[in-house]
Amino acid sequence: MDDAIARSIEDGQSVYLGGFTHLIPFAAGHEIIRQGYQDLTLIRATPDLIYDQMIAAGCASAVTFSYAGNPGVGSLRAFRRAIEDGVPNELSIDEYSHFGLVSRLEAGAKDLPFVPLRSYVGSGYPDHNDSIRMVANPYDDDVDEIAVVPPLRPDVAVVRAQRADDEGNAHLWGITGEMVEAAFAADTVVLSVEELVDRDVIRSDPNRTAIPGTIVDHVVEEPYGSHPSYAQGYYDRDNVAYLEWDEISETHESTTEWLSEWVHGVDGRREYVAKLETERLLDLQPRTNFSTPIDMGEY
Repeated sequence: MDDAIARSIEDGQSVYLGGFTHLIPFAAGHEIIRQGYQDLTLIRATPDLIYDQMIAAGCASAVTFSYAGNPGVGSLRAFRRAIEDGVPNELSIDEYSHFGLVSRLEAGAKDLPFVPLRSYVGSGYPDHNDSIRMVANPYDDDVDEIAVVPPLRPDVAVVRAQRADDEGNAHLWGITGEMVEAAFAADTVVLSVEELVDRDVIRSDPNRTAIPGTIVDHVVEEPYGSHPSYAQGYYDRDNVAYLEWDEISETHESTTEWLSEWVHGVDGRREYVAKLETERLLDLQPRTNFSTPIDMGEY
């Protein structure tokens, strides 16, 4: 991961870290913090704890997003401190609805000048975001105008999947969110997976290959790379960690103390996982629930 991040990211770039509730690339975010990148525009539909940590570390100057919070707990405290008090530095925001942000990534992935969406009609979003604009409808006389959003093309996208082969062909299941669109929209793609598998495993179920190796620049095998979020079928969400973060992040000082121990104080994800209590990891093991097999057939 340290090599993939070093080869992919530069100060001042726009960086998308994927995952919608699960497969969030915490390990990659921690590596970005360790390498000391600054002035990044962070992009995510749901910033979650990883962006709170990166903002507290001083990595970000801007965030493009569609929801910001500690899911099920409350606010992202470092996010709020940066916006309200400029701590550790000022942070500009570019906010959309979930569908609005996904539509921007879709436009970037398809190389379109814009994408129309009906959900902004009648909302207050266009009054607060100059990137959301209304255009004349060239077809339907019953609808005079429709909202449009511009393409979003991150410099770098870091996305996770459950497994991939060494060429970066990735099997992805569970909630995919906007990861596929972001991967196709980005200039550089870092793919992090729970395990690398033989190519025959990937070829045995081609419909599950949501991210093809043709768009992947770096492949990293990173077990538990999403903790404290989850990887469907590999480990569950560590809800205790999300509750703990609300207290840890209460002040900038307590937040940086945590970063010193759990990010700067470990040499990569392997040491991070080793610091976690064994019982905690065992509690995160999911129950088995296999899908019904299908016969692909041959021709």
